[in-house]
Amino acid sequence: MRKLLTLGLLCFAAVLMLAACGSDSKEDIVKKTSKKWADSKGYEVKANMEIKTTGDTKKYNVDVWHTKPEFYRVAVSEEGQETSQMIIRNEEGVFVVTPSMKKTYKFQSDWPKQNSQGYLINSLAKDLASDSQATMKETKDSYIFKAKTRNTHSKMLPTQQVYINKKTLLPTKVVVLNEASEEQIKITFKKITLGVAKKAGDYDLQDFTKPSDSDEVNKDKANVDEKAAEDAAKDADGEATAEENKEGNTEGKTEGTDDKAAVNEEEAAGETAQEEAAEDNASNEESTADENGEKVATSADADASGEEATNTDFETHYPVVDWNLKLTDEKSMNTTAGTRKILSFEGDKSFTIIQEKTTRAEQLYIPVFSPGDPADLGFTVGAITDNSISWEADGVSYFIASNDLSKTELVEVASSMVNGEMK
Repeated sequence: MRKLLTLGLLCFAAVLMLAACGSDSKEDIVKKTSKKWADSKGYEVKANMEIKTTGDTKKYNVDVWHTKPEFYRVAVSEEGQETSQMIIRNEEGVFVVTPSMKKTYKFQSDWPKQNSQGYLINSLAKDLASDSQATMKETKDSYIFKAKTRNTHSKMLPTQQVYINKKTLLPTKVVVLNEASEEQIKITFKKITLGVAKKAGDYDLQDFTKPSDSDEVNKDKANVDEKAAEDAAKDADGEATAEENKEGNTEGKTEGTDDKAAVNEEEAAGETAQEEAAEDNASNEESTADENGEKVATSADADASGEEATNTDFETHYPVVDWNLKLTDEKSMNTTAGTRKILSFEGDKSFTIIQEKTTRAEQLYIPVFSPGDPADLGFTVGAITDNSISWEADGVSYFIASNDLSKTELVEVASSMVNGEMK
């Protein structure tokens, strides 16, 4: 009996050992994924990103290049919209490019070392490795990690769920949660290609700031419209000349046919009148064209000034945060670009918000130095320092300055203005 009991215990222990050998621990998976994602000489990623805000969900397409050690290109475009942005890191620094505004901002920054994003899989691997409290559970096809986030949203969006395919050991989805464990951001990976190492020249800023097809189309359209206006003016002059010539011919004709000499004399007089009318029209053609040209130019100027007047109007956005906050002052100033709104808030935290219509750059993509680091706000990429944050969205530029707000709180105020109160 004692032998049977001992044999049973040995068999049970063997089963436990086999079961343990057949499954990887959390630490094993973290090591494997870190080696596969972070140690790769480079990668390309295509993903979809959904961001949930108050009563709305915005969808974006994300296209990432990364080549070791520190070359990045992240292109983000909103579905159904022409707006897009790029973050580029090359040998010269970090750049944020906004094609729709023909603007480029340059940063002296170590991005993305301290600002992890779910679509950067090497940074995602560091998120898992750096969180000793991360948990893991298994499903039939996936390992699901729950770990802390490491970016400027970490207070508002403290945790993330990372779904990893068991067979490929590649991420399939990242879900970022708020403090109430509600889904705020979802990144779904469509394609991940490891081992792609591009040349340093592939990250050259000039390759991403060439005039777009839409710019060329608009330029061609403007040229076509200008030529059409000129042709229309010439056609109008030609028709007027022909009508006057016709009247000259009519006047030169005679109704009598009996006296041939009289008829010839009248016809000769008519021809002479026609020639004189033609000469008069020819001499007046240039002045008529100038007059028409002046009218076209005046009309174009009127349209442009009308558009500019319309563009000076925008809805003022107000932050919505759960703080003891009071709007103490609101000013409107007229500038060369239009109206500038200045909002001052006091309470537990005091800060100032400036809003104004943004202007499209006259010269294409000349880099403008921007202090601080790129701040990925989800809906756009801005710039953040210890005391300020700035960004552009929907044709309006925003600037928040404060000596009381931390970087996380600056981001919280900025994010709350996306679908906050408007007037």
